[in-house]
Amino acid sequence: MGAMTQGRGRTRQAVAGAVSLEEAREAAGGREAEGPGSGDPLVSGLRRAGLLPLLVLHLLDDGPSYGNQLMERVAELTGGLLSVNPNTMYPLLRRLEAEGSVAGEWEHPERRSRRFYRLTPAGADERARLLRDLQPRLTAMADGLATLRRALAE
Repeated sequence: MGAMTQGRGRTRQAVAGAVSLEEAREAAGGREAEGPGSGDPLVSGLRRAGLLPLLVLHLLDDGPSYGNQLMERVAELTGGLLSVNPNTMYPLLRRLEAEGSVAGEWEHPERRSRRFYRLTPAGADERARLLRDLQPRLTAMADGLATLRRALAE
């Protein structure tokens, strides 16, 4: 009985010291894991730092696009390194729209069809900020991978 009581005590202690899911998300920068590959050590830090919003805003700088098209273009642009699913892309697009970074319009307003998103001036500013913030990490990652490739080729 003593071991069980001790186990319950440790469980109570752990629960008392735990933080809520919202607090954990806030501590992680307010972002959740963003789908397959989010735990990949090569890209997870970049994802948390805003890589996916940067890519979406960058792609929308070329012209309006819809969610599935953006998912395909992200995979293509990253050589498959970053895969994005609808459960990640559509909440991101809604968030970017709510923030004013993108504007969305239904292809056929009389019925819910594809929703096309375009970059707004505020989105162009956010894209520039994200690029400025992420550039040092992208450069460090590229340099580190180049060093690794050279070392492995020897």
